[in-house]
Amino acid sequence: MTAIAMTIAGSDSGGGAGIQADLKAFSALGVYGASVITAITAQNTKAVTAVEEISPNVVSAQIETVLEDLDVDAIKIGMLSSPDIIGAVASSLKTVDIPIVLDPVMVAKSGDALLREEAVSALKSELLPLATLLTPNLPEAAKLLGSTQADNPMQMAFQGSDLLAMGPKAVLMKGGHSDDDICTDLLIGTSAEPVSFEAQRIDTKNTHGTGCTLSSSIAACLAQGLEIEDAVGRAHQYLQGAIRASDQIKIGSGHGPVHHFYALWGADDD
Repeated sequence: MTAIAMTIAGSDSGGGAGIQADLKAFSALGVYGASVITAITAQNTKAVTAVEEISPNVVSAQIETVLEDLDVDAIKIGMLSSPDIIGAVASSLKTVDIPIVLDPVMVAKSGDALLREEAVSALKSELLPLATLLTPNLPEAAKLLGSTQADNPMQMAFQGSDLLAMGPKAVLMKGGHSDDDICTDLLIGTSAEPVSFEAQRIDTKNTHGTGCTLSSSIAACLAQGLEIEDAVGRAHQYLQGAIRASDQIKIGSGHGPVHHFYALWGADDD
């Protein structure tokens, strides 16, 4: 059988994040990708200059049409900018029995807002309970909790547990926004103690789309039948390789994308 993953997210015209990054990650990991576009952004490596939301009815129609015909094995959810779109997605997915990776996208790498302030409560009440895995970065976790940002693994674990109580089956607290030389991600909810995934911080400005790429690669691994912990481990390793290879490609003058296809072209011999 062909493993299939579906991404529900916004389109990044610069190709580094959103739907485009998700489909690249799916393909790089050997998974067929389907897509549901929730918004169109005018975006490059420097800024988001415009956002046009897709109507909730069309978002719902995309989801339902894909699921009617394709045997989707996993779903990744990214940018959902309004309460109405969040409601449409939640309504369309509330009865499906498919692993869902929810990346609570709030701000672009450029600093531009991608989630309306009034949509945060809808995200918490309608989508967190549907998530198999929630993947917030440190600012997103703080926003969801109405708290200050965690600045060490112990605080990350506490915040992850608080998010777990909101309904997702597991939470991956992403530590990339910390100031440490070692980036630590904590997986909470799959075992009695948090599971740590560590990596040396890589000195590059080309990190556009890292959050999208991690969540979509986890979804790809779940689509292939891996358990959550194994899926996170494989996706974490894949993302580190994509970041390390990001300077091999020259895209734009701002925060460039990671190299999704580093294993296929442009990779270093070592």
